[in-house]
Amino acid sequence: MDGGARPATPARSHILIVGGGASGALMAAHLLSQSDTGMEVTIVERGDLLGCGIAYATNDPDHLLNTRVSQMSAFPDEPEHFQHWLEARGIDADSNSFVDRGTYGRYLASLLAPWRETGGDGRLHHVRAECLRLSETSAGIDAVLDNGQTIRADRAILATGHAVPVHPAPPLRGGWDFRPPSDPRATVVIIGTGLSMVDHVATLLSAGHLGPIHCLSRRGLLPQEHAASHPVTLTKRDIPSGSGVSEVMRWLRALARIAEARGGTWRDAVDGIRPHVADIWQAWPLEERARFLRHAAAWWEIHRHRMPPVSAARISLASARGQLQIRRASFKHAVSRPDGRIELSLIDRRGGDPKRLVADHVIDCRGIRRNTKEDASPVVRDLIMRGAARLDSLALGLDTTPDSRVISRDGGISRKLHAIGPAARGTIWEITAIPDIRQQTMDLAGRLRGSSGMLARQKV
Repeated sequence: MDGGARPATPARSHILIVGGGASGALMAAHLLSQSDTGMEVTIVERGDLLGCGIAYATNDPDHLLNTRVSQMSAFPDEPEHFQHWLEARGIDADSNSFVDRGTYGRYLASLLAPWRETGGDGRLHHVRAECLRLSETSAGIDAVLDNGQTIRADRAILATGHAVPVHPAPPLRGGWDFRPPSDPRATVVIIGTGLSMVDHVATLLSAGHLGPIHCLSRRGLLPQEHAASHPVTLTKRDIPSGSGVSEVMRWLRALARIAEARGGTWRDAVDGIRPHVADIWQAWPLEERARFLRHAAAWWEIHRHRMPPVSAARISLASARGQLQIRRASFKHAVSRPDGRIELSLIDRRGGDPKRLVADHVIDCRGIRRNTKEDASPVVRDLIMRGAARLDSLALGLDTTPDSRVISRDGGISRKLHAIGPAARGTIWEITAIPDIRQQTMDLAGRLRGSSGMLARQKV
């Protein structure tokens, strides 16, 4: 129920989802659309809007999806679902468009309308609270909330998203704080050169910012630009399973050269390997996964997670006129000066003594950190502290089985607690984008329904 929750109706199974962002909304949609009236779902999410999370809560029209409309359906078996939703609302976007993220957040929220308590069949309950503890019992799983309420369910699913520091220590401003500086000629520094940086630059330029914008990261790499892609077709036999990072990267570069020789681009190779990334990751031993993170992850990310052409054009233009500068340097620390400005200490890629950079406005866009325990949600921290869950060996996320079951400190596999989306990144690696999360949630919904996940789905 919206605002509160009651025990599941007798004879109905009850699934609790902790987190109401994209992962939680997709999970609920797949559970409820694959089931008859014998299941109900409770989402514990403090915010009023389900489906938005941090990523899709923006109202800035310049904050675009980095994936085309054709690939953003919530349902793998209905690839045009999102496009049809846009058309029904008179939004002008074809299958190759990159729409704004706020629109996509509204799409995710709309998926849940058929089951809400107001206007739906009442099988979806939204409890506006923070989950503090999950405890398995013989009867199911109990969730303790910060409003004093306890909810009992048959199973619980952690959909807590990325572990990111939403409120960095001053004088840095968080990557989700898009307020432009009051002085249009202020010097702005953005720490990080990924897609969050692209959003901030778009916001600054649209606000008429005229001052210099310094963007820095250790390698100074920018997301590549989207262009037409015709993914190569690969089977499991084509993948160099059992090979180390160096061999796999050499194979991928060779695949890109073949694609280019046939008139395509490297994008055909990168997009072709995408369905097999989880298999490659899971086949690597710990030392190879660590080697990938040290040496290849940054390069993979900028080719895998690309920016829309319109965003790339704005970045290019701002760079060409000298307003935007990309700097290869590592951020050490920042301090506020008596005059109100901010002094940053940086280490150039080439090494040497720390360099000084003075700015008026510093934005932390480093995004996903490998400090999962410190930045995790209260319920995840509590699970780890009690030993009911553990981080994966690289601390990217919770340690889970390939089928999403949470693993405890002593290696026990839970029968009632699951983790999906970025919360389980260490097990799957490529589980931060909608196409990956929708497949994971559809598969888990099928398993929880006691089927292969290929049940006929109710249309929504």
